[in-house]
Amino acid sequence: MTAVTKAEKLGTNVRTRRSLFGGVAGFAACASFGGPLSALARPHHHAGYAKAAAAGASAAPAAPVGTPANTPIGPFDTVARWAYIVDFDTGAVLLDKAADERMAPSSLTKMMTAYIVFGMLATGRLRLDQALPVSEKAWRTQGSKMFVPLGESVAVQDLIQGMVIQSGNDACVVLAEGIAGSEERFVAMMNEEAPKIGLNNSHFMNVTGLPAEGHYMSAHDVATVAMHLIRDFPQYYHFFGETEFLFNKIKQGNRNVLVDKGLADGLKTGHTDAGGFGLCASSNRNGNRVIVVINGTASSNERAHEGERLMTWAFANFENATLFRKGQVVDHAPVWMGERKAVALVAGSDIVMTMPVGWQQRSHIAVDYASPVIAPVVAGQSCGAIVISAPGMADIRVALQAGASVAKLGLIGRAMARLGHGPAN
Repeated sequence: MTAVTKAEKLGTNVRTRRSLFGGVAGFAACASFGGPLSALARPHHHAGYAKAAAAGASAAPAAPVGTPANTPIGPFDTVARWAYIVDFDTGAVLLDKAADERMAPSSLTKMMTAYIVFGMLATGRLRLDQALPVSEKAWRTQGSKMFVPLGESVAVQDLIQGMVIQSGNDACVVLAEGIAGSEERFVAMMNEEAPKIGLNNSHFMNVTGLPAEGHYMSAHDVATVAMHLIRDFPQYYHFFGETEFLFNKIKQGNRNVLVDKGLADGLKTGHTDAGGFGLCASSNRNGNRVIVVINGTASSNERAHEGERLMTWAFANFENATLFRKGQVVDHAPVWMGERKAVALVAGSDIVMTMPVGWQQRSHIAVDYASPVIAPVVAGQSCGAIVISAPGMADIRVALQAGASVAKLGLIGRAMARLGHGPAN
């Protein structure tokens, strides 16, 4: 067996796991010693916000009797039959209760309808000032309405406001027919787009959310649509945050009570007998955005109180922290048969994590990589990971990259290395 073969075997079989720091003392030491880890950033939330969050938690509605949802910090009761909370920036799941189970989404469906409409606007195939005709089918559509006039035409902007503020089923049908020629063809567009944006448990039979066999979404998918609406079409997201809309001399308020109270800037509510009362709400506080989805509550009042309670809980118990900046040197790994003895391991991008409040006192951060790294090394190649551990949480692994290229030694250099005369750093 040659020396290189032995080294390759060593590199694949031996792993190095080295602790960087853990607990509040470790974080303080890291910041005071300087060096590559001294740029560790503080969490985005400051002490003042933590106090405000705690105050908000005490002022929130009392916890109802429910069954537990899964969270990173232990079970948490909610009366919602389905629930899901996710951090917008990191994608961290803060709460999950039957979130991938199929459910009747009711008017939460309109978020997907809006996503298709916004896509048409963004590509120039539709204009906000464009007028679309009102068919008899649209005019006769049951359920919540914006009261479109039969035989007349309505501007797209008004129809969007009627759809997302007043939850107008008639507005949805006018938009669908105006864009695709029929509701059925528009629904086909929704079902075609759904897997493209990551919906795994959704199928649409209409654009309104009215009860229909084979029409379903999951709470997880509802949150995914919300994330795409906010990220893909920020220029239109404001429609979800408008508190009222006047059309045809009829003023209606936003059905999302959290929006009306200023606790959220979107998105939608829904209700059917099969799905109960549901809500998807998003809020941005101190630069941190959270999306809350609940469904299956017993009344509009319970929906509003539970939505507010879960939103307050999320902000009071979690915060985003920048652990390492892009390009920051985290550690050095030895290199076998390379022109340099070691290579820097760096963060490929800013490493921002959603962590429980007080994570500094309970977390442990280490690096884990195959050792030694076999030359040649190409800058940017994957070289192990940062591992973040905390009690009650599954380990979080974030990939590290080689910070520089290291060429393989030539024949003479490899011979010298076998004799113990390696290259200098």
